[in-house]
Amino acid sequence: MSESTHSHHSHGHHDHGHSHIHFGADMLSQKEKRTAARQLTLAMVALGLLALGLVWNWLFPEQQGVSQLLLGCASIMVAFPVLKSSLYSLKHPSLHGITDQLIALAMLGAWATGDLLTAALLPIIMIFGHILEERSVIGSQEAIEALSALTQSKARKVNADGTVIEVENLTLNTGDIVEVRAGDRIPADGVVLDGIASLDTAPITGESVPQEATIGTEVFGGAINLDGLLRLEVTRTGDASTLGKVIALMQRAEQAKPPITRLLERYAGQYMILVLMVAAITWFLTYDAQAMLAVLVAACPCALVLAAPAASIAGIAVAARHGILIRSSAFLEEFTELNSLIVDKTGTLTHGTLSLQDLQVSPQTTVPKTELYQLAASLGASSGHPVSRALASLCSREHYLDLHDVHEYQGLGVVANSVQGEVALGRPELFTQLDINITEIPEHDGPIAGLSLNGEFLAWFLLADTLRTETKQALADLRELGIGRQLLLTGDRQSVAVALAQKVGITEVIAQALPEDKLKQVTGEIQKGFKPLVVGDGINDSLALKAGVVGVAMGAGGSDIALASSDIVLIGSDLRRLGTCVRLSRRCRRTLHFNVIIGLSWTVAIMAAAAFGVFGMAGAVIAAILHNLSTLLVLANTGRLLRFEEVLGETEKPSDKMVQ
Repeated sequence: MSESTHSHHSHGHHDHGHSHIHFGADMLSQKEKRTAARQLTLAMVALGLLALGLVWNWLFPEQQGVSQLLLGCASIMVAFPVLKSSLYSLKHPSLHGITDQLIALAMLGAWATGDLLTAALLPIIMIFGHILEERSVIGSQEAIEALSALTQSKARKVNADGTVIEVENLTLNTGDIVEVRAGDRIPADGVVLDGIASLDTAPITGESVPQEATIGTEVFGGAINLDGLLRLEVTRTGDASTLGKVIALMQRAEQAKPPITRLLERYAGQYMILVLMVAAITWFLTYDAQAMLAVLVAACPCALVLAAPAASIAGIAVAARHGILIRSSAFLEEFTELNSLIVDKTGTLTHGTLSLQDLQVSPQTTVPKTELYQLAASLGASSGHPVSRALASLCSREHYLDLHDVHEYQGLGVVANSVQGEVALGRPELFTQLDINITEIPEHDGPIAGLSLNGEFLAWFLLADTLRTETKQALADLRELGIGRQLLLTGDRQSVAVALAQKVGITEVIAQALPEDKLKQVTGEIQKGFKPLVVGDGINDSLALKAGVVGVAMGAGGSDIALASSDIVLIGSDLRRLGTCVRLSRRCRRTLHFNVIIGLSWTVAIMAAAAFGVFGMAGAVIAAILHNLSTLLVLANTGRLLRFEEVLGETEKPSDKMVQ
């Protein structure tokens, strides 16, 4: 990346550099906006002087000196930024710098031959061309701004005097103390200083059972505090946090270059020599200064320089509009060649949350179902365990029963008193402890909870992680797109994994895999010659995500670290967006190739026309205008990509899609 970073930074100094694109809150930095405004003003004033000079020449043909003086002033005004940029590009060579050098040469050549009109017009046309490009490229980035808002959250910061204020999580620094109440998301990575709580770390570790956080426990940003009050000391923030990464991703993507641009950059020096030779040959054969200058101007590789960033940025903006965050050029280059899929289960193919699958009522029970739900929900609401949480949603809050003397048996269940008597909810072991006879324990792959009232066993609640409704459709879509080899790789039990794989049409399953097993599996796949797309959501997938040719992280519940190791983040966690990714990347690839063809063929055509003196007396100026037309053609072609739109049919309740 070094050369691209370096060429990117050079834009800041360019006084008529191409697309100064910086992502962040403000797309163009203030400095660059000022530079653009200054150049535009200079160009306008120079244009005014130029027009005045031409009018003077027409009105008073005998006063050549005055009109030449006006034209000279105009050319000197715009000469400074051009010469400054070309000097800079000599010190920091890049494909971009070639344009600056060629325009500077053409301008000096025009001065040498006494053609002040061309010397002034060339830089003016170029400045207008660049400002136009800048505007059109920036238009595609508003979507990205809107996106960064999604990844922000609030944090409760504790001041030195003990007062608590609410701040954006971005403003936190390492060493800050924050308070996390029940139900809040942990704002940044940190260490627990005080308090005990259960954390829902499913988005991070893929564990469906909550992690107990006590003093000294390391916690990750993004985990949700289920109960209890915690005080944390922040250990990682800013660029290491999700949002910091997202913005860095965008900056990196703009520097992404396709192989053709990298190739051209490598031969930038040779290209320059070739152009100078063609210009020299033109001069020796024709003694036509205009033709020689026109060759120099025509050879500027602006359209080529813009071909890749324009396609990359348009691709990123379109993806952002579809809830897909792209963070590397891998998207443009490798996504189109993927031929296998390795996918995680919890939180990726499934929601990663438990829900009621079945209710098995005891034959002796006379209590109606609605009342069973009410009892289970009321007890469930008094505990932070995922099973209890899932049961708590069986009825709405206003229907919860009043409970007192609530006693939670750690890891077993809850017992409490209600108007109807003593109610117990929990695992089979809880009822053994309470000496309550239970009916036969049902065969079930997920968690189960029993319910009893006044010593009489009422029913079994069978829970399971639910499959995302769009999973089957998404995987079928990928098979149609040529990613037919699909493998389910999960840390869950074999029986659960196989049952789920059959439902969604995946044939290969590897279960009970630890993070390093997942990594081995991915590297093994690559060694066999496949190009795997790895999709996951948690820390346990981060190694695999990094190892895959392209790693996709589920963004809604995805952990910071998984987002950090992936190439693409699906913000809404809708798997059907994987198909969108493949289609969009293929469109980007086509657009890019077409851009490069436009850039190359156009440059060669204008150079040939210029060398043969087709443009006549105003050769260099016509070449400059045609040259800018090619950049506009590239942008227009890229603009077609911005119209890419894929609407997903609703298969989920909107609540599932919302970013939590």
